[in-house]
Amino acid sequence: MLGEFIEKIISYFKIDFWVIWGLAAQGFFFFRMIIQWLQSEKERKTVVPLSFWWLGIMGAIMLFVYAMIRRDIVFILTSILQLVIYSRNLAIAIKEKEINTP
Repeated sequence: MLGEFIEKIISYFKIDFWVIWGLAAQGFFFFRMIIQWLQSEKERKTVVPLSFWWLGIMGAIMLFVYAMIRRDIVFILTSILQLVIYSRNLAIAIKEKEINTP
């Protein structure tokens, strides 16, 4: 019964390797928010750890690949913009950390 249900879902949504790839990419975005939230809770202030930007970059790269395979111009353009913004923020954060580290 459970097997039939899973089979129906897979056939209904046409789940293939690239759908799983896209879901994994979205997972990077989800986990970066969890990491940022937990770190902020721990320090009792808003904190954006470097892993937040790294996970964003990984998610943007994976979504770019997914969008290219699917030929989805909306996701292609969005992922390129995200990649530029996240990379720049990572560079700023690394430089700031180097300046503030004795």
